[in-house]
Amino acid sequence: MPVNLAPLKAADLHPVPGIRIGVTEAGIRKAHRKDLTVMLLDTDASVSAVFTRNRFCAAPVQVCREHLASGRPIRALMINTGNANAGTGAQGMERARASAAALAHILEVAEQQVLPFSTGVIMEPLPIDRIEAGLPAAIADAKEDNWFHAALAIMTTDTVPKACSVQVPVGGTTVTITGVSKGAGMIRPNMATMLGFMATDAKVAPKVMQQLARELADASFNRITIDGDTSTNDSFVVIATNKAAHAQVDSLDSADGKSLKTAMLEVARQLAHAIVRDGEGATKFIAITVQGGRTPAECRTVAYAIAHSALVKTAFFASDPNLGRILAAVGYAGIDDLEQSGIELFLDDVHVATRGGRHPNYLEADGQRVMKQSEITVRVDLGRGGATDTVWTCDLSHEYVTINADYRS
Repeated sequence: MPVNLAPLKAADLHPVPGIRIGVTEAGIRKAHRKDLTVMLLDTDASVSAVFTRNRFCAAPVQVCREHLASGRPIRALMINTGNANAGTGAQGMERARASAAALAHILEVAEQQVLPFSTGVIMEPLPIDRIEAGLPAAIADAKEDNWFHAALAIMTTDTVPKACSVQVPVGGTTVTITGVSKGAGMIRPNMATMLGFMATDAKVAPKVMQQLARELADASFNRITIDGDTSTNDSFVVIATNKAAHAQVDSLDSADGKSLKTAMLEVARQLAHAIVRDGEGATKFIAITVQGGRTPAECRTVAYAIAHSALVKTAFFASDPNLGRILAAVGYAGIDDLEQSGIELFLDDVHVATRGGRHPNYLEADGQRVMKQSEITVRVDLGRGGATDTVWTCDLSHEYVTINADYRS
């Protein structure tokens, strides 16, 4: 079960004017489940996106990059689950393009105005015939209040749908921000094996859309890790439908720009945290904050070393205060001139290590008390600067192995 993740209710998700969503059962991998989603955008919508940095990226990622680079206004998104269309070579590219062309034909728009997304099993041919056959039903189902069903339809090994929605004042009017995401394993920033789609009816200048997508991703999805694996299909899409009655946001540094970004970042972080909380087999949600570094990048390097350590993660699963494993991870993170005598380590309110050694007042019972919690903060002070950064992760359980051993069955 997810770690302290409240059940999602359809009524909690606000429709975003200018977007209609439809879902259907296309039988892409399994029968009798929603696995094909379309998002239909009004003509004045703006779209930006960031994608995986895995060089072995999936065919739909490559096609999306091409279509966004064409400069054509995006009119539709199409998401299938059950098949990643990754590791499929030239045939995969042909089928990704064919899927976009099929939806474009029905909508009477250019192929470059459709973005295809896929998630699921790698190295399997995309069943393009099933997708094409399912598109009319998905389009017929399209309506503004379908975000909940979209969250369900994009799931793979997720145990629960993930979505978040807020309404906030911007420029004297109320704007809506709603997003959905999926992901539970093969999660590592840059991006992770996740799909995220966030929309707002705010008016945002096209020139700042890519900056907005990148800054949102960097402060949310690019700060999570479950198992350290960077996937082939990661995509995070930001849509502004420009329907709200306020002056256009021309800069993220303006008052309205800051208000909008702050609200969108809160949604993005909730979606990112939901992925960690639903990590395959996760029983604990762990925030790792590293401070006292010379740069934020240095702090992230140390935080990820801790977050990716199988020894650290299994110790948290067992509530075993074998906390020398954390210090070891700090030491091998790659900071060659790190002075261990300057390192401080805390678990929540417990001061575990000081000046690179065990704190004289530290008791193992105190460490175990914290490690038994479902929400834990690890704080490391490097003692060499004023920078800080945080990543979020989970523990590593027996169930993670079971899920990934059986994933293709």
